[in-house]
Amino acid sequence: MENTCVKKGSHLNIEERRMIAILTAEGKSPYAIAKLLGRASNTIRNELKRGTTNIIRGYFEYEGYFPDTGQAVYEKNRLKCRQPMKLKTCKDYIAYVEQEVLEKKRSFACVHAEVIAKGIFNKDEVCSIGTLYTYTNRCLLKIRNIDLPEKAGRRVKRKTKKDKKHKRLKGISIEQRPEMISSREQFGHWEIDLVIGKQSKDRVLLTLTERKTRKEIIRRISGKTVRAVGSCLKRLQKEIPHFDKVFRSITTDNGSEFAQLWKTGKKMGIDIYYAHPYSSYERGSNENANRIIRRFVRKGTAIKDYTKKQIQEVENWINTMYRKILGWRTSEECYAEEVQKLLAES
Repeated sequence: MENTCVKKGSHLNIEERRMIAILTAEGKSPYAIAKLLGRASNTIRNELKRGTTNIIRGYFEYEGYFPDTGQAVYEKNRLKCRQPMKLKTCKDYIAYVEQEVLEKKRSFACVHAEVIAKGIFNKDEVCSIGTLYTYTNRCLLKIRNIDLPEKAGRRVKRKTKKDKKHKRLKGISIEQRPEMISSREQFGHWEIDLVIGKQSKDRVLLTLTERKTRKEIIRRISGKTVRAVGSCLKRLQKEIPHFDKVFRSITTDNGSEFAQLWKTGKKMGIDIYYAHPYSSYERGSNENANRIIRRFVRKGTAIKDYTKKQIQEVENWINTMYRKILGWRTSEECYAEEVQKLLAES
């Protein structure tokens, strides 16, 4: 009967080696033994070579397979091929990673990219991201899975529903948004949303994310109102250099606070597009940024208690984070590069 409980890619154990010895003595072929044990026939042939040795009984010399010999040779070979523990050879790098993750809430990939980009450690002093995750799962680091928000909070993507329609839409639907915006080919297209603290008598955070560079802008506003949102955009128009070139369009949801945003955008020369109801994935970059902000601004905490400096630090943290989607560059670098291109073209 075939053994179906064997884990794919696992090595032979001593019980399987004893079964091989019994079946070989019964005259079974390597192919037949492999079928019974649920192994590849070459695995059985290699094991027979490994564990076969000569013995002398009386005046005669016999050649036979012995499971203990096979196990001993296997263990000896494993000692030769095992790499030194990275915990010892990369201890300074691992200590640096632990500090960045626990104190600055960075991910393994982000820290690894920063170390490589800045040359903080030599290549032989750095272990792979996979090794860091393995050591975390084995509880060999100070870091636990709960300290890795991207790992602990990852969810399966929901399927897109095409039957949702705008009921009281006065602005332009996302369905009419040009393909160059959807494909992130052109710079200057943003997504907007609010991050809420307490449900009442509290301020809120207005967040803007540039689709191509993932540049993040966070501003604290007086409340979840049309006036507060409009006033914030007018202040940004004065604060941000080359605003008319940097802000070409904004994609928003259907919240009441953005109901009149299309009017404000029209006055400022910005195209405003409204996503479908209950379709936050259509503003995926902004939703992801808001999820990162929640590492620092927890739900239910009063946003009015956060200082302007603290909010600025969160914005800077996001913009200086090394991202895989940007080729392991930061949003700040990519944003500055795109602005320079706009100035060169004008």
